Amino acid sequence: MNLSHLFQRSVQQYGARPALACGTRTALTYTELDQRIRALAWWLRHTLKLMPGDRILLAMKNCPEYMELLLASWHAGLCVVPVNSKLHTNEIAYMLRDSGADVCITQGALYQALLPLAADFPPLQVIDIGSGQYQQATNSPALEPTPLDEDDLAWLFYTSGTTGRSKGVMLTHRNMVSMAMHFLIDVQTLSSADVIVHVAPMSHGSGLYSIPYLIKGGLQVVPESGGLDEAELFGLFNAYDKVSLFAAPTIVTRLLQHSRQHTVSWPGLRCIMVGGAPFYVEDIKSAVACFGPRIAQMYGQGETPMTISALSAELLAAAVARDDNAMLASVGFAQTAIGVTIADTDGNPVAAGVPGEVIVRGATVMAGYWNNPDATAQTIGGGALRTGDIGLLDERGLLHLKDRSKDVIISGGTNIYPREVEEALLTHAAVEEVSVVGAADPEWGESVVAFVVCHAGQVVSEQELDAVCIQQIARFKRPKRYIFVSNLPKNGTGKVLKRELQKTLENAP
Repeated sequence: MNLSHLFQRSVQQYGARPALACGTRTALTYTELDQRIRALAWWLRHTLKLMPGDRILLAMKNCPEYMELLLASWHAGLCVVPVNSKLHTNEIAYMLRDSGADVCITQGALYQALLPLAADFPPLQVIDIGSGQYQQATNSPALEPTPLDEDDLAWLFYTSGTTGRSKGVMLTHRNMVSMAMHFLIDVQTLSSADVIVHVAPMSHGSGLYSIPYLIKGGLQVVPESGGLDEAELFGLFNAYDKVSLFAAPTIVTRLLQHSRQHTVSWPGLRCIMVGGAPFYVEDIKSAVACFGPRIAQMYGQGETPMTISALSAELLAAAVARDDNAMLASVGFAQTAIGVTIADTDGNPVAAGVPGEVIVRGATVMAGYWNNPDATAQTIGGGALRTGDIGLLDERGLLHLKDRSKDVIISGGTNIYPREVEEALLTHAAVEEVSVVGAADPEWGESVVAFVVCHAGQVVSEQELDAVCIQQIARFKRPKRYIFVSNLPKNGTGKVLKRELQKTLENAP
């Protein structure tokens, strides 16, 4: 089973159904989209001379052409390398070189920035989707689907690189199909009446979640802005029915702020599927209070895309209703065919309630890291993925994440998990965002430091923050220092760059 085959199956079943739209413009049907991707696949193979298994790098903001190129690439037997268009040119150049991609498709100003790379990495071709070349390509002859094996590479995903050089995660058709099946079982059931709106980058979670919608004949909508414009998105909630979207917690926060500041409605909203970064208890409660039982949560990694654990919108809303903070503080139950265990430093399973490294087994676990056998061997053993995340399984089977193993603060020989400190601080009404890191301490080894962002027009004292910590966590875990900032550094997917915060501490006089 492969992604191209599944799309062809949808064309047969849902040919006249709308498949792809830009904003509220008339959508392409599945039959019309199929005609375009067959022509683009012919262009990729015969004009650009790509062969099955070759890599094609997509460096674009969200647009309908992104979906066309994903499907055309798989139709042609290629592996896509989707990268965040907000990355620095040097970062994209590294991914081009490392992946060995012979074609980079991009747009606008980014095309001008990347075009010089063609001279650096021959025979690289850099192509602008706004050019006549791309428009002519859609009039090419139709290519029949390329035979594919389910273990062929489909998606080469470069990790966010928040702690070092990005690694290419090799995801096969088998991985991606399994991810889609888990979505349909554990996150959300779908029909051809469902709509997904792509406001988060299609190079990451939003693009991955396009696949179950394609399988079930749903409609993909790309906002005309190509990203998150709150007023535009609320307009789409009124223009379409059964609308869902993938969102990092930062997107949810922006939607909540907009709803408080403007008179808006969301009659067509079905679900906001949240992942990609910690989703704190108070933020979950605020989201459910605003949008009702329309918030779902999932936890995954690039190495097992979007698929480790989940809480459906129904389960999460019920937890809010009964004030089940333990469930809200978790990342849910292991998804249906995913094995999750917690192991000590020697790899041995630990008892319920004991923290350790989260180990994952299942058909979604990556094939390995591209051209990096050493990193693969350190991360995968016996088919199991060492996630590098510290967590525990409670008596109900809920998975609780503590932190990345590298983020654990060891103070006086005791482990302190930043997330539990962050959860406590976020209960103060004045605190909008917080990130906790460790700082070198001559007496304790490390001490706890909290970077705090307050809501606009509000202030809070260190004594008040100490008080909320003492009410909820052990006294020794409270921050020894508070640093008030206007914002937290984040990468393109909304993850806080704790390494940058630690650099701030290291460089402080």
